Amino acid sequence: MSDFLFSEFNEVSAKEWKQKVQVDLKGADYNDTLIWKNLEGIDVKPFYHQDDAKYSSSVDLNHPSEWNIAQSIFIDDEAISNHLIINTTERGAEAVVITAEKKFNIERVFENFPFETCSIYFNLKFHAEDFYIQLSHFFLDKKTSVYYNIDIIGNLARTGNWFHNLNQDHEILRNTIQKISDKNILSVDGALYQNAGANMVQQIAYCLAHANEYLNYFTSEKNTGENQKSLTISFNLAVGTNYFFEIAKIRSLRKLYTILAKEYGLTTDCHIVSIPTKRNKTLYDYNVNLLRTTTENMSAVLGGANTVCSLAYDSIYHKSNEFGERIARNQLLILKEESYFKASDDPSRGSYYIESLSQQMAEKALILFKNIEASGGFLKQLKEGVLHRKIKESAEKEQQLFDNGDLVLLGTNMHPNENDRMKDDLELYPFSKIKARKTLIAPILERRLAEKKETKRVNQE
Repeated sequence: MSDFLFSEFNEVSAKEWKQKVQVDLKGADYNDTLIWKNLEGIDVKPFYHQDDAKYSSSVDLNHPSEWNIAQSIFIDDEAISNHLIINTTERGAEAVVITAEKKFNIERVFENFPFETCSIYFNLKFHAEDFYIQLSHFFLDKKTSVYYNIDIIGNLARTGNWFHNLNQDHEILRNTIQKISDKNILSVDGALYQNAGANMVQQIAYCLAHANEYLNYFTSEKNTGENQKSLTISFNLAVGTNYFFEIAKIRSLRKLYTILAKEYGLTTDCHIVSIPTKRNKTLYDYNVNLLRTTTENMSAVLGGANTVCSLAYDSIYHKSNEFGERIARNQLLILKEESYFKASDDPSRGSYYIESLSQQMAEKALILFKNIEASGGFLKQLKEGVLHRKIKESAEKEQQLFDNGDLVLLGTNMHPNENDRMKDDLELYPFSKIKARKTLIAPILERRLAEKKETKRVNQE
């Protein structure tokens, strides 16, 4: 386009735009009318201007140039699990997330697996050095990317207990790192904080402080070694439907982790695996969950997730089933192959709005992170219940917005279909439940926004 067209017009400053907006408001208050207040404490303006470009950062976000489609597989019957794994990789999945509650036959589960074209993520609900070593030996001659995703602190936060005890858990982790050459061992379960109701600033700060516990431990004098210097941390994040904010959340985490890792002299690789949040998913009018997960996956890709694993629309009340999993996988295939989301080399870079959100979110999260460290660190605040209290406060604010109708879940607290019946379709219990067990600390509990309203409806059917 000719520069001549643009040279004919004078540049308009942000101040002039604001003055014009105020004139058009005809006396209405600019801040009350057009500034959006939110749980993150970031005031969103009605427009963003080149003058906001001061938020641009010199920090390399290491935004991935491509992203992988993942599908989650639970290991129960090994033959069935192998069939599901092969089936999903043949139908478009580029990574599998393997969840298991006990040791399994590795060779049987990965029989005929396409190692050279598919990555593997583990989500093991147990902590066993011998099994980690077996996995390492099995994958040694396989040309594949393996992420062990060991997160002993995350298990403490989620369950209230260590796998074994503090010393044994750390010893197993330390021995595993020393004995296997793979650098993709550690992870941070950031999805827990989102699903429990933490706001985005808290999620970033808690992920950073959580990661810092590992960095502190493995760069201490007694633990320093060649393997430790090359360690990377994978972040498992849950993504909600606040579209631009979720993009900014992931970008902010990348920026802050890069800065933190540099302080330790470690690799700044920040590997992010995303999954849609459970917090806004609903039992009634469940097809709306498809719309929610679609925008959430879009935010994850644009924000810079390396791997995206969708959530089946019926996952909160149905057992894993072929139709639900196929639809979830196809959502990502459509985004990647048909919706121009395939090449994602930081497309949001340079957007005044997203750059501004990212910078403000990072600044607020950094302040919170520093406060956590000044108060003794993540583990100390976790054990003392400080994090639980802060998350609960944020969750209650969000719950109040939902209960008042200010936060809308279509089909649940707006335009519900009163003829819907779900009671006879529940294969899984869709509501929060607390197992009676002895714990060292109170676990951080996940809870969906619609649970109270849905419980009442189910009981009245």
